[in-house]
Amino acid sequence: MGGLCPLHRETRPSFWVHPTKNLFYCHGCGQGGDVIRLVERWHHLSFSGAVAHLHAWLGSLDLVSETAAFYRAQLPRFAEAVAYLTERGIHDSHTIAELGIGYAPGACLRAHLQQLGFGVAQMRDAGVIDARGRDSWFRRIVFPCGENFYGRSLDDHIAHRFLSGRKGGLYRWEHLARAGNIVLVEGMWDVAALWQAGFSAVTCGWGTHLNRIQYEQLAGCEQTVWIAFDGDDAGQNAARDLGQRLRTDGHTAFRVSLPEGHDPASYFAAGATPADFQQLLDEAQP
Repeated sequence: MGGLCPLHRETRPSFWVHPTKNLFYCHGCGQGGDVIRLVERWHHLSFSGAVAHLHAWLGSLDLVSETAAFYRAQLPRFAEAVAYLTERGIHDSHTIAELGIGYAPGACLRAHLQQLGFGVAQMRDAGVIDARGRDSWFRRIVFPCGENFYGRSLDDHIAHRFLSGRKGGLYRWEHLARAGNIVLVEGMWDVAALWQAGFSAVTCGWGTHLNRIQYEQLAGCEQTVWIAFDGDDAGQNAARDLGQRLRTDGHTAFRVSLPEGHDPASYFAAGATPADFQQLLDEAQP
């Protein structure tokens, strides 16, 4: 098979491909080799970059997953990120690894993803970089949430953020649908704190108001649901309303009363033990 060479300008075909051996050769510029060599020369990539580019082109690399993996690798390299996690009460390495918690230092995600073969337009469309090419989660602790991310800035005055689009279902629901009983909390820090304390059957809807998918997931399970929303009036009122709705639909649900001013994460960060939280579960009311 012959054609015009993609590696240099020419008007007469001099580029030949041997489909059985998966080799190419150009009689015009003298370049030849296998498909990886062709990608190296065509896109000016290293060997590993060319392999990654082919994986991405074939659909075997997922941009969101690769971004999450990059953030996981960055976390232990930045003392300020580890210190922030510790300050928020999250220090167990198993919990951090199991939940895939990472850190976005900024300034290097785009180059990393380009090395893997992803284009800038792809990154913008996915929302992982902004219009100026900067990391959307710059200086944020990042929790992967299925096909989304939740990011919390190290600067507490900067708002948290998600990828644009719908929240989707409950966090890690595929792991919990057959769990014995379920603790529902508001956010990712609460999930991490409870997981670290040994309560693995925990999920969140990223707020107190569940969307239709999230409510149907809860209503479709047979487990008892403990609603452990924040200890302020808004959290407790939302927990009361959700519990009543679930009970009306024939499910068993209890409202966990946290000390005023605390959410599960701050409760543990302030020194509470797993036994303390278990007592709150035991004392929960409908």
